[in-house]
Amino acid sequence: MDIEAFASSSAGNCYHITDGKTRLLLDAGISYKEIQRRLNFKVSAMAGVLVTHEHMDHAKAVKDLMKNGIDCYMSAGTADVLGITGHRLKVVRAKRQFQLGTWTILPFDVQHDTLEPLGFLLASGSEKLLYATDTYYLKYQFSGLTHLLIECNHSYEIIRAKADSGTLPLEQKNRLMRSHFSLENLKKFLLSNDLSRVQEIWLIHLSDRNSDAAQFKREIQELTGKLVIIAG
Repeated sequence: MDIEAFASSSAGNCYHITDGKTRLLLDAGISYKEIQRRLNFKVSAMAGVLVTHEHMDHAKAVKDLMKNGIDCYMSAGTADVLGITGHRLKVVRAKRQFQLGTWTILPFDVQHDTLEPLGFLLASGSEKLLYATDTYYLKYQFSGLTHLLIECNHSYEIIRAKADSGTLPLEQKNRLMRSHFSLENLKKFLLSNDLSRVQEIWLIHLSDRNSDAAQFKREIQELTGKLVIIAG
């Protein structure tokens, strides 16, 4: 499995994955022109795009991708908010598995401040990838994971210190805690799952102002003993 982060921040999120046979995009929160550039203008080689939710830092290029012949997979709620219709829209449901090329994909529900957000579990051959972002909690356990693309947006320590100093408004602090995965919650999730087959953990969607990439990487490596990559 090959993973490439085209963008991973509050400004935009987009990831390219391939099992050597079927190429996919996970979210499309950057411009269509930038996606074209990153794909060496071979957009038609993409089998599809998995869209987690409607926020523009994840869905900015969805309409342009569909106009250019790429199928986009998302929940009915996400499609409704984005105002998307047409034969390139592929509506999927949580816990309803489907096949996309050589990938077997299981969407699952996550907790975010949007209508019907999803995460995705993707399997091909002996490898299994968990893609989870923009959720403050993951209620499921996953077996046989080999790769994780998982949000580590902020830490409670950082946002509490900033809130106490008055540099982070209380409303924003509360929203972060109810909508994005913290370092602390990520640690709890990792400890509750079997990581014996995991090859690498990608930490994604770090907050520009409320994270510490070096600290997060160090603490997750110490906790898991796995290769940790900060997506940027």
